[in-house]
Amino acid sequence: MKIEIQNFSEQWAKEIADLFYASVHAIDESIYTHEQKSAWAPAPIDYAFWAARLKTKQPFVALVEKRVAGFIELDADGHIDCTYTHPDFQGMGVASKLYEHLLAEAISRNIKRLYVEASIIAKPFFEHRGFSVFRKNEVQRNGVSLVNFSMEKNLSPVDA
Repeated sequence: MKIEIQNFSEQWAKEIADLFYASVHAIDESIYTHEQKSAWAPAPIDYAFWAARLKTKQPFVALVEKRVAGFIELDADGHIDCTYTHPDFQGMGVASKLYEHLLAEAISRNIKRLYVEASIIAKPFFEHRGFSVFRKNEVQRNGVSLVNFSMEKNLSPVDA
């Protein structure tokens, strides 16, 4: 399977919004309940919100046979705001390839620290890549409590 990483294009906004919704709702209910997933990724999907958000965030997008398989966002200060893979492509290296691209981009921009608020699902992914938890969070989304973890990784020339 060939995974191609591209800079965001507005043509993918709807597909990315749908991917976000599908990936959240594919999480096993033993990890996040139906109520939590519905608060995190409510229906109906607000495509106007997503189009505006993505235009601002300019994520890196993983394509497999011209289909959006995942996306990741890197803010100027090193914040990784979103990392999502479509359920059809999970466990196939999409998130890893996106992260490798993001890491190279962060190093080229001379970003010294990456940080993320990782879900219970994403925490092992980031731990495997050298991130450390510095705080467990309980956040409110649409009146529902969700747990995530503030994690960070300091970059050095060794990471290049």
